[in-house]
Amino acid sequence: MFFLRMILRSFSRQLRRRLLIAVTVCLSATIAVAMLGVVFDVGDKLNAELSAYGSNITVQPKSDAVVSDLYNTEGAQPDPTSFLKESDVPKIKTTFWAFNITNFAPQLNIHAEAMGGGMGAGDAHSEAGAHSGSDSGAGSAGGAGTAATVSAPVVGTWFNKTLHLPTGESTVAGVQGLRSWWKVEGSWPKDDKAQAMIGKDLAARLHLGVGDELMLHKATTTGAHTMQMLAITGVYDSGDTDNGSVYMPSALAQKMADLPDSIDRIEVKALTTPENDLARKAAKNPAALSQEEWETWYCTAYPSSIAYQIEEVLPGAVAKQVRQVSALQGDVMLKTQAVMMLMTVLSLIAAAVAVANLMAASIGERSAELALLKAVGATDGAVSRLMLAETAAISMVGALAGAGLGSALAQLVGHVVFGSGITMRPMVFVLVFVLLAVTILIASFSSIRSILNLRPAEVLHGR
Repeated sequence: MFFLRMILRSFSRQLRRRLLIAVTVCLSATIAVAMLGVVFDVGDKLNAELSAYGSNITVQPKSDAVVSDLYNTEGAQPDPTSFLKESDVPKIKTTFWAFNITNFAPQLNIHAEAMGGGMGAGDAHSEAGAHSGSDSGAGSAGGAGTAATVSAPVVGTWFNKTLHLPTGESTVAGVQGLRSWWKVEGSWPKDDKAQAMIGKDLAARLHLGVGDELMLHKATTTGAHTMQMLAITGVYDSGDTDNGSVYMPSALAQKMADLPDSIDRIEVKALTTPENDLARKAAKNPAALSQEEWETWYCTAYPSSIAYQIEEVLPGAVAKQVRQVSALQGDVMLKTQAVMMLMTVLSLIAAAVAVANLMAASIGERSAELALLKAVGATDGAVSRLMLAETAAISMVGALAGAGLGSALAQLVGHVVFGSGITMRPMVFVLVFVLLAVTILIASFSSIRSILNLRPAEVLHGR
């Protein structure tokens, strides 16, 4: 009881200095809780943020992937010669990581003669869907000498397709969710209509815009010639070479190329865990993993793990992570976490220095009181425990206030930076309180030493 009265008296006699200790601990706790709260939740936030900029896994037929790896074939390519089945694509959502796979879109990449400018709608309709064995040019097929004709890449894909999975669930997939950074004039095409989107560079060359009609002429591998008329619903600006392409529904592209149920590429967007040494080892050769390593890798959302499981459900496919995207996600997250951890450490160091100085000043002011306690029989240990208890009590008040303010600051950071709140885990508060306790204990050591060196006779005689 006497011990508690002594602690309460110290608050009333040195209120200003005690409040300074509480404010110091409160500020340190605020920064530590906010930063550690963001650190523990930043992985999912950054993955969601960065995955908005396209796919991070691509799927190809095995033969195409081998050629690509051997000869590093990138950029413009001729029409594909090996394919996957479009009807198999929904199986991607049946893997173990189905909920991590947020979007995907198949592609059939072909080339066709695109005609626009001087072509009339009536001429276009008369030729749409026609098949001819003649070797007439694409420009003459339109029947208009002023029509512009350009050989253009054509991508047959899904835009915003609703899929009904074998599990009874439904999902929506398509490039509309994979190309969120595109600047689109007009609207996205419908998957079940003869509509298309055209890149702004190609639109300028063909003198086309939203609402115009585009005629595509394609010579198939069998020697037949097909045509498809499309209504342009949107003109997009991708900021890269994709601005010279046409995007159209996959079913129409397959019909025009005489390649039913065929695709040559799938783009997949998935929420992943940044790679570590285990993931890099597995990416090189999963068979080299031990049983324990295999289970850890297979049950962790590494890009290589998700890609491996996609290969399991798609026969003849090779799934590869887009290294640039995966590396960027890992680098950004590690650097962000490092900065926040550094801020946490610096705040704890600042708190330790401030608390040590405030305790030293407090002991200096109360030297006569402490000397009298020792003179009437109080041991060094009892006096030290009194000072530690006083500091711990006021620090606890500051830590509790800081925990509340830190949670609010974390939510503010989440909404400003990521557009959503931060999930505060109980482990964050436990960790911060332990770190603060250790910090204050370390800061108190120098002050405790001065108590041990305190000589009651000298202090009481004013020496």
